[in-house]
Amino acid sequence: QVQLVESGGGSVQAGGSLRLSCVASGYQFSRFCMAWFRQAPGREREGVAAINRDGSTRYADSVKGRFTISKDNAKNTLYLQMNSLKPEDTARYYCAADIWVDALLDRYEYNYWGQGTQVTVSS
Repeated sequence: QVQLVESGGGSVQAGGSLRLSCVASGYQFSRFCMAWFRQAPGREREGVAAINRDGSTRYADSVKGRFTISKDNAKNTLYLQMNSLKPEDTARYYCAADIWVDALLDRYEYNYWGQGTQVTVSS
């Protein structure tokens, strides 16, 4: 059974940094594509960053140059380093995984999801 557990969210001021973690279990971590999504109140869930099985990455335009996605296969852990945070980054952030993904930032491509962790950025 695939299980994803996020942590690392919190409240920061604009310009600050946070690092999110997602610990995965129940599957061979290195074989899956993984991604971070976020959802703000009243808005659709959107792709933030994704990492393919080969380590290639993709980012939403809104976070390019500020966020970095990475993974540690030995620890079965996915990370999202978020720098220069803005109030518009405020959302609940979700980890997602699936073995076959064509569009890495498309939420409909992923069948496995964590419960999310809240990020709040104040101005």
